[in-house]
This record gives sequence, structure tokens and C-alpha cells, in this order.
Amino acid sequence: MSTATLKAKDFSSDQDVKWCPGCGDYSILKQVQSVLPDTEVNKEDIVFVSGIGCSSRFPYYMNTYGIHSIHGRAPAVATGLKMANPDLNIWVITGDGDGLSIGGNHLIHLARRNVDLNVLLFNNEIYGLTKGQFSPTSKMGLKTKSSPLGVIDHPFNPLGLLHGAGASFIARGMDRDPKALREILLEANRHKGSSFVEIYQNCHVFNDGVFSEFSDKETKANSSIQLIEGEELIFDEGRKGLRIVNMKPEIVNLEEDVDRSDLWIHNPQDRMKGYLLCQLADTEGMPRPFGVLFTESRSNYEQMAVEQLKIAKEKQPDSNLDNLLRGTQFWNVGE
Repeated sequence: MSTATLKAKDFSSDQDVKWCPGCGDYSILKQVQSVLPDTEVNKEDIVFVSGIGCSSRFPYYMNTYGIHSIHGRAPAVATGLKMANPDLNIWVITGDGDGLSIGGNHLIHLARRNVDLNVLLFNNEIYGLTKGQFSPTSKMGLKTKSSPLGVIDHPFNPLGLLHGAGASFIARGMDRDPKALREILLEANRHKGSSFVEIYQNCHVFNDGVFSEFSDKETKANSSIQLIEGEELIFDEGRKGLRIVNMKPEIVNLEEDVDRSDLWIHNPQDRMKGYLLCQLADTEGMPRPFGVLFTESRSNYEQMAVEQLKIAKEKQPDSNLDNLLRGTQFWNVGE
């Protein structure tokens, strides 16, 4: 079927969606289904790979190829699939528990290798599938079934972790801002390399309202910044802005007489500023950035591997598996 004739409904499977009513996953699912017709990728070339968790039921609800793999190993499975067929358009669906706890090691190595995959990390700061234990992103002090006196683990900053691991595309979206999320997904798919999108997703059963500060009308203007390349970092309905002083972000009041030439201009290709944007999530009093925080163009792992394979075949055109197993050095062991 031509991609020009596909609609969002063509990517919806016949399976009943079994998330809790009101779960933020519904919004994310809808946006992913809506962007796929615009990716210009043939339907049979799209694969969704997931691990374990509420988010990992995602492949069942997509009318594409899919793999519901094992806990934390979706990046490894997806990497193998991409190496076997580099032409596939592969999406990895994971969560803050699946991707950052048991799967943390796989995630950081995917970032440094830069395999051309789209990774969507649903972050609700809780374990939902196993009924409300704290996760690697849960805030300190949060009382859960596994932390009745409050979480004492310092939480991960997912995007800060990925930036440190060398990720070439880092973005943040939210289930309750579907329009902005849709644009982020399209940009992530256009990126040639590992693209990581952290999506704030509300679990209204076990951690309801954890991101309401960034979605409620009364607070979101003063607590969040929408990143637009080439534009000033301004928030609170234009009343405040950010500038960098001695390599530290600083809030300025734009209603006062300030030099606007000092304002921070968003350049997603600037690695150092990308680092600072990632760290704003851990800086008290600072607004949270949404959009593409950092992106760079560099070689893809699978492209380099294919090139090495080509060179190896040219050097030994007559080689076969039997000769490879025997090797060029061997010994006869006497009695």
C-alpha cells in the first residue's frame, strides 16, 4: 500500500487496548499512529520493539510488525534487528522502569553506538504494571508500596544520563501536549541515529498528577519552556527569560529594563548548551524545557558495520564459514 494513501487508522490493530481508563499511554499511542503516515516509510518496513511494563504493550496496538521482548532488553533486540536489516524503521518503546533500571546498561550503550532507532521512553516516575513501586525516576520522599517511609534513592535524570552517554538526539514531550509531541516524533524519526524522546506520561492510578505542574493552565506557563531553534528562551507568557552567566542559567525579568541581547538563543546543535538544558530538570526554581534539547549528526553504527563487512569481503573474497571456523593457525596435538 502506498504511504500516500495511509491514514492513522491503518496503523491501529484489531486488539482491545488494555490500559487503565485515563492512562496517558492512550494519547501517546494516538500521536504515534497519526505521525506514521507522514514518515513516508512503507508499512511493512516499520517495526515496534518493547520490553516489559505498561508501555510495552504498545506493539499489540500497532498494525505493523512488532516484538514484545524481555525486560530491559528492547534496545539490544532492536539493535540486532537493525543490523540484520538496516532498511527497517524501528521504534523502541520503553518506560522509566524497563529502560532505566534493568535496561539501563543497554540504553546507554545504544546511545553511544548511535544505532538508527527511535526510542520513546514513557516516564511516569512509578512502576505501574507491578502496582506502584518506586522507579529510578521517582522523586525522593515519595511514599509507595516499596518505600512506605519515602524514597531515599536519588532519581535519575534520563536526558542528562543519555547526554552523558553520547546520545545524538535528545528531546522531551508530554502526553497532555499532543500537538507538540507530534512534531517531536516527526523530528526524531527524521534524525539519522539514535533518537531518544522522554515522554512525561501520567499514571492516574499510582502516581496521578506527578507532572501537573507542566500541564495545568495555572502553572505551566511559569514552569515550562517550549524550545524553538533560533528563538529566545522565554516563558511565563513572555514575562521571563533565561540567560547564561558564567556557564550557569539565570532567570531574568523581561518586564524590567534588561538587555535582551543577553538572552539564551536555542541552538540544539550546541552540546554544552544541550547539557545545561538537560540539567534544568535537576535545578530548583528553573523551568522545564520541552522540545528538542540537543541533536548532532554523526556516523551510524549499522552503516559503519556494513562498510566494515564490505571491506572484509573484498580482502577475502573466497572465504567461507568453514574456513573462518578453522582459522589460519592450528596445531596437531600428538598422543
